[in-house]
Amino acid sequence: MSGIEQTRRRGILNPRTAAERFRLTREPAPPDLARSVDGYWILHWDLTRPHRQRVLTDPTVHLSFATGGRARITGVVRGAFTEEISGAGRVVGVRFRPGGFRPFLTSPVSTLTGRVLDIEEVFGPAARTTADAIIAEPSVPAALELAAQLLRNRRPEPDPAVDEAAGLVAAITGDPSILRVSQLATATGVNTRRLQRLFAEYVGAGPKWVIRRARMQEAAARAAAAPQDWSALAAELGYADQAHFTRDFTASTGTSPARYSRCARAG
Repeated sequence: MSGIEQTRRRGILNPRTAAERFRLTREPAPPDLARSVDGYWILHWDLTRPHRQRVLTDPTVHLSFATGGRARITGVVRGAFTEEISGAGRVVGVRFRPGGFRPFLTSPVSTLTGRVLDIEEVFGPAARTTADAIIAEPSVPAALELAAQLLRNRRPEPDPAVDEAAGLVAAITGDPSILRVSQLATATGVNTRRLQRLFAEYVGAGPKWVIRRARMQEAAARAAAAPQDWSALAAELGYADQAHFTRDFTASTGTSPARYSRCARAG
């Protein structure tokens, strides 16, 4: 698995159990949409008992089409995101680049943060017909093409700030040594005030939150892989003490670091 793919999957908590409950695949965005769209994700499941999956989300907006007729836009989720699946089903999802949904929304992405909207609220009533077709389409490639056409029909003018916002988030996720907003400003040459404005307008969460979330995803991934020296890990991630790290980890994952590590490795 590539480093990029590991980054995309590391927000899925208890990954061994998750792999037994559902199948998650990804497809690249069409080249003509790649400036806005990071890619597609497709979730399949067939369960005898309901499963609740917790995710440490990225600073991204998602457009999803699910079995049962649900078509929705999910803004950045600042807490842990939990979804229950049961029976058999499929979700076709569009994952936007950080900042990539701003031109479609025509208002700050921060107005979507913590919210879930029906597709019609952004794309208009006609989008319901396309959404129903995507959900009913048995062929995944055909469903993805329908989703792409929905975006092409609405495609706004190119916005160079999308690339800037996406690049700043990539700098955070790609450099574990960035622990504070001031370090991000130094590394990228973008002053703190512009960082705050750009993140609110395009990303939907402030740079401090994005940094902390990336480091918490890293902590969860390392805990799931092997036992850790929690005090050393807390210091490495920029926490003043282990107690503060433990509180944040527990709030994010629902359990303490040590317990999460044991459960994740046990499957």
